[in-house]
Amino acid sequence: MNEQIRLDFQRPERLDFDEAILCARKSDPQLTVIMDRVLAHGARCLMTRLEPDVFARMAPTYRETMDYDPVSRTAYLNWTPPAELEPPRIAVVSAGSSDMPQAAEVTRTLTYLGAATKQFIDVGVAGLWRLLESVDELRTFPVIVAVAGMDGALPSVLGGLVPGVIICLPTSTGYGVSNGGETALHAALASCAPGLAVVNIDNGYGAACAAFRALNMIRRAAAAPTG
Repeated sequence: MNEQIRLDFQRPERLDFDEAILCARKSDPQLTVIMDRVLAHGARCLMTRLEPDVFARMAPTYRETMDYDPVSRTAYLNWTPPAELEPPRIAVVSAGSSDMPQAAEVTRTLTYLGAATKQFIDVGVAGLWRLLESVDELRTFPVIVAVAGMDGALPSVLGGLVPGVIICLPTSTGYGVSNGGETALHAALASCAPGLAVVNIDNGYGAACAAFRALNMIRRAAAAPTG
């Protein structure tokens, strides 16, 4: 089993963020091997899709080193919060409270990576006034993650109102022809709002990493010498 697991401890040198561990479909012994290697290396890791029952089965020695959130199903292993964060430059905008698990995965991932976020919750287009109340503030964010299921209209509306980078996160929220998030995904891909980027259904981790990459390059550009 040990030969089946190869961790990428050099990823921060290439990408400025470390490897995350997808816990879904991994056995308890596999997760134990992974955590042992991370701790032995003196490293940290983000664990995603970690179900509450799997976390509950872990030995106390592991759970004591973890910050676990059951809503997002994420855990920080051997993680220390940064001393201070810059003001939020990434907005996480979710259409409904039913999209909270996916939105929480975004915010938890970005918090782990050291990027502060501000959440705008339950501002879907069924009550457009809720979104319009926040538009002036949303225009100040260089990066926005738009989280929406059902008909997935929120990203398109945002795309016509704000200038920042918009990363669409379609969710499986909905029923009937929402078809497990496929309608929201197709709406984002077919949007007439120009310049939207789209990640896979329910891929909060991927949306967060895309937002972090964009923010990182903004930071580098701001720090680059001029003249």
